[in-house]
Amino acid sequence: MEPTGTALTEADWAAHRPAVFGAAYRILGSVAEAEDVAQEVWLRAAAADLSEVRDVRAWLVTVSARTAYNVLMSARVRRESYVGPWLPEPLLTGPDAAARVLVDESVSTAMLVVMRTLTPAERVALVLHDVFDLPFARIAEVLGATPAASRKLASRARTRVAAVTERPRASKAETRRVLEAFRAAAEAGDLAGLVALLDPEAVYVADGGGKATAARRPVRGAAIIARLAIRQVELRRPDAVRVVEVNGEPALATYSGGALVWLDTAEVSGGRITEFRRLVNPDKLPRIGHI
Repeated sequence: MEPTGTALTEADWAAHRPAVFGAAYRILGSVAEAEDVAQEVWLRAAAADLSEVRDVRAWLVTVSARTAYNVLMSARVRRESYVGPWLPEPLLTGPDAAARVLVDESVSTAMLVVMRTLTPAERVALVLHDVFDLPFARIAEVLGATPAASRKLASRARTRVAAVTERPRASKAETRRVLEAFRAAAEAGDLAGLVALLDPEAVYVADGGGKATAARRPVRGAAIIARLAIRQVELRRPDAVRVVEVNGEPALATYSGGALVWLDTAEVSGGRITEFRRLVNPDKLPRIGHI
């Protein structure tokens, strides 16, 4: 790429911002924090002399990753004390999404949950190399490590996320069909119908973040999950459901009195739900919107 001059233009920034945001979101799992990182990168880039930068996109993504890495390191204690299971802040990715990002398996909910288990350095190495194809020499600069050490970090992370990347994925249409059938059965109080839609070893994960009522540990088993789903409908009495796309996959946004009360996503295999995820943390729901 030829040098672009001394400063980043707004047009250049508009072209590269999705990659900047996407790198930060994959590392952090938070839309709000990724937006903050993108703003910080823009301010730095707008004030920088980029006349010697031959690959502006790589430079911006590198700065984004370094900034996100610093956020992770400074927030480690807070993240480790999170109440109950953690789910990523959902990113709207459908045609009406306010935030545009490069969408692939690396921003799926399942992937971001696994990313949460990696060390900050492993996340950065994996995202920069496997998603953005940056060389380990550049990644080493971000992490303050050697290229060889950065390569090992990425390899270790790749092994950890293999459970997500290597398993078959249901189509969006199939996932939506099963989710909507699950919702209908729960609203009808159809215990047998719910059990039939769940793998016998299915797992239910709810994220309340200590700010909304939610199971503090994953719930396992089709029958108990089915009874829990029916009980939640009886307690909240939802009156509207909207299908949205988050993180590149179908999701059901459920409302009561016009307010969003929970967001459901699921992993589906063979027509049955293997993992059901319900996000009820009010801090993570506002960007989905009300009706």
